[in-house]
Amino acid sequence: MKSNRIKVAHVLQSVGGVDVYLRLVTENIDAANVENIIIHQKGESKKKYLNSYGEEIKQFFIPIQREISLFKDIMAVYKTIKILKNEKPDVLHAHSAKGGIIARAASIFFRINVLHTPHAYSYLSAKSPLKRKLFLFLERVFRKFNSILLATSESERIRGVKEVGYSNKRALKFNNSIIPLDAFGNSPHLDLPNKYICTVGRPSYQKNIEMMINVIKKVKDQIPDVYLVIMGVGQYSPNRDNIVELIKELNLDNNVILINWIEREKILAIIKNSLFYISTSRYEGLPYSIIESLALSKACVVTECDGNRDLVKDNYNGYIVENSNHLLMAKKIIELYKNDKLRKKFEENSSELFKNNYNLNFNIRYLEDIYKEYSK
Repeated sequence: MKSNRIKVAHVLQSVGGVDVYLRLVTENIDAANVENIIIHQKGESKKKYLNSYGEEIKQFFIPIQREISLFKDIMAVYKTIKILKNEKPDVLHAHSAKGGIIARAASIFFRINVLHTPHAYSYLSAKSPLKRKLFLFLERVFRKFNSILLATSESERIRGVKEVGYSNKRALKFNNSIIPLDAFGNSPHLDLPNKYICTVGRPSYQKNIEMMINVIKKVKDQIPDVYLVIMGVGQYSPNRDNIVELIKELNLDNNVILINWIEREKILAIIKNSLFYISTSRYEGLPYSIIESLALSKACVVTECDGNRDLVKDNYNGYIVENSNHLLMAKKIIELYKNDKLRKKFEENSSELFKNNYNLNFNIRYLEDIYKEYSK
């Protein structure tokens, strides 16, 4: 006898923000109404996946990886087809570029809808114009494979319509959201300066930490004791060595603090005790670190890109600066650093934005409704 629950199969590489998204969804969506299963690469996450009852979620393993590998990708599609045939989910939820391709390729053998969440479109990460065109072409092709866009932000949804070619009817949005941090406890002991600004982002093309370091150099000219704390400088940081060298070259060793991987509680503690949060990203989906900053009532200074522009309203809860405009970003950081009254106003507005738009306790119901609507 078939269960009345909607069965959702998630196909993904369970790393980084995608893993955070998946856990927030599976742990908070009502397990009485939705059963989740996970199809991903073995060994990607050592922590168990749980549903809202605290029960372990069933996992299946395929050779899914970020890099293009014809043999492994075909094998991943084949194994996904076998899993879908046995498990008979009601809807697929595909995450990021590779998860989206594998899930949608496998879906052509079934009458099933695929909700595709890009988590920032992969073609935006391509430095080469040729690669960018190729990745965008693939997104346009696979859009036709039973695909409904389920964007993490309005900016991402609009990009899916204008550039990838989804119709408005098949372009949905479910904002990245978190549980409120009102009950967040006292900070653990952290050996940091009394006054600092902070960011979370591995040194990479996407996060553009090089711009951030150059901006801090300009801020230092007016605020010699400015401190920037950069979290997330771990093993998956392709530009780490460049950043370390740039910090030395600009004589910022005493102004920039690099922190490797630490527990989420410590990250939140650092954000909570900062003056404000900054981001120099070239592109985003809807960044959790900024959502957490809003939940912790922090003003933000960010670059103008997808995701950032959804979370920060210029001159309301922070400032938005054109990407690569080092001088203007330095000016806004200095202004916010020195103006306590303005910063307080922005902090209050950040808190309101979070409560009204990014509270998972309310938003998870929208996702359940979407699953219900697009299940067969």
